[in-house]
Amino acid sequence: MSFILRSFVVWWRLLRPYLLPTVKAFLNSKVMDFEPNKERVQLEKANEAVNYSMQAIRKRKREDRVFLRRFIVFFVTLQAMKVTDNYAFLTKGPIHHVIWTLAVPTIISMLITNVYNIVDTFFVGQIDTQSTAAVGVVFSLMFVVQAFSFFFGNGSGNYIARQLGARNRHKAERMASTAFFYALCSGTLLAVLGLVFLTPISKMLGSTPTILPYTERYLGISLLGVPFLMGSFCINNQMRFQGYARYSMYGMVSGAVLNCVLDPIFIFGLRMGVAGAALATVVGYIFGFIVMLRMTRMNPNIIRYSAKRISFSLVYIKEILAGGTPSISRQGLAAVASIALNVAAGGYGDAAIAAMSIVNRISMFVYSVVVGLGQGFQPLCGFCFGAKLYERIKEGYSFCLKVGTVFLVLWAVFLFFFSKEAIALFRNDPEVIAVGTSALHYQIISYPLIAVLTVSNMLMQTCRKTIRANILAAARQGLFFVPLIIILPHYFGLTGVECCQAVSDVLAFLLAVPLVRWAFREMA
Repeated sequence: MSFILRSFVVWWRLLRPYLLPTVKAFLNSKVMDFEPNKERVQLEKANEAVNYSMQAIRKRKREDRVFLRRFIVFFVTLQAMKVTDNYAFLTKGPIHHVIWTLAVPTIISMLITNVYNIVDTFFVGQIDTQSTAAVGVVFSLMFVVQAFSFFFGNGSGNYIARQLGARNRHKAERMASTAFFYALCSGTLLAVLGLVFLTPISKMLGSTPTILPYTERYLGISLLGVPFLMGSFCINNQMRFQGYARYSMYGMVSGAVLNCVLDPIFIFGLRMGVAGAALATVVGYIFGFIVMLRMTRMNPNIIRYSAKRISFSLVYIKEILAGGTPSISRQGLAAVASIALNVAAGGYGDAAIAAMSIVNRISMFVYSVVVGLGQGFQPLCGFCFGAKLYERIKEGYSFCLKVGTVFLVLWAVFLFFFSKEAIALFRNDPEVIAVGTSALHYQIISYPLIAVLTVSNMLMQTCRKTIRANILAAARQGLFFVPLIIILPHYFGLTGVECCQAVSDVLAFLLAVPLVRWAFREMA
């Protein structure tokens, strides 16, 4: 009996979806035969059918939206799975391919970094000589800011690359957040101190009485962007050491492009003069910083910043100091050298200050390619040093020297024949052109040596040869330049000012060669 009941239940469940509609339709037809108002009933049934159809359509739309969201999530996940394993790429990929892949975005970033100042110099140069000189004077202080930015960025980046090469991602993540936090706090502190002591700092930078008002105006606004500038450079260098220079490039390019667009609008359109140039630069800093932060979330393998990972341990501070002090030595002393140069050139008039400022900008623009090449070498060097692949480091070093030297020789030849045109591009003043042309001729003599100085310094910085890295970083614009800028003008006048940097470069090259040989012997 129970078997029969169970069988009946099973058959009822199977046939119910088909029997019930048929029975209902039969009963409805019979009922409608006896209803007096068939049209009303038919209309009601038509409305019910329409409502049912609308509900089905809405349900299908909801299902389509769910499917679309799931497809997007699947696609993004699939793309993330295709991300290149940077460890394998940096430790096993072809040397030239690895370096160029990392160097090209870095070179673009370095060129863009110099664009901030070159663009300002170009547009301000259309106003007057005093404004041009003021931008050159402030540039030395912004170089100090960049030095601190690279201190935190390179100091942490070297450690991050070595830890990723040794497969210690947790330590790398803590270092990234810690250094970024310190960079933002330091930038805010520098901005506040700069605004409080605006006039004394402007005078200390080498401003003459005629330049001082322009310097204060430009510097006062530029300082507002310092925290964003330091944050951007810190992120830029950390991503570069992780092997994601392409992403950091986007932030630098976006800020620089906005600066180029806003400069003529603020300077000439709104008639703000030198203040407009400073404001355009600050807006570029802020926008670049926002884009840079966004770039850290474009790839799941890029280290993200988190307040939970910030550490105040002395271990991380020591690593930042060890890896970052060469950057301070290199760029901090470059700022000191720039100030000393402005003071020395100031004795020969505003035109001399403006001319030396323009020559420095041109040289830095050329050097930025070699610096970018060296910075493209650093992630490979850091990963391979962590993985103890020393022969691979030597091959990468040699490749960078060859490419960098050939590039600088070509630029030296070009600028030798077009020196006047290059100076006139920034300031069409006969006195500025005369001093600038002579200074540029002296400077290009040492162009072929810069590749050795730059790449060697980055090699020892990344491999944690801290003392030697600091000595070499300080040599070019510190140990040799500062004494020479005091001595040479005393005996040779303005010519001593013009040739000072070239003489310093030659002496630094003679020091770099034995230091590099020593470092490679230790890796044997």
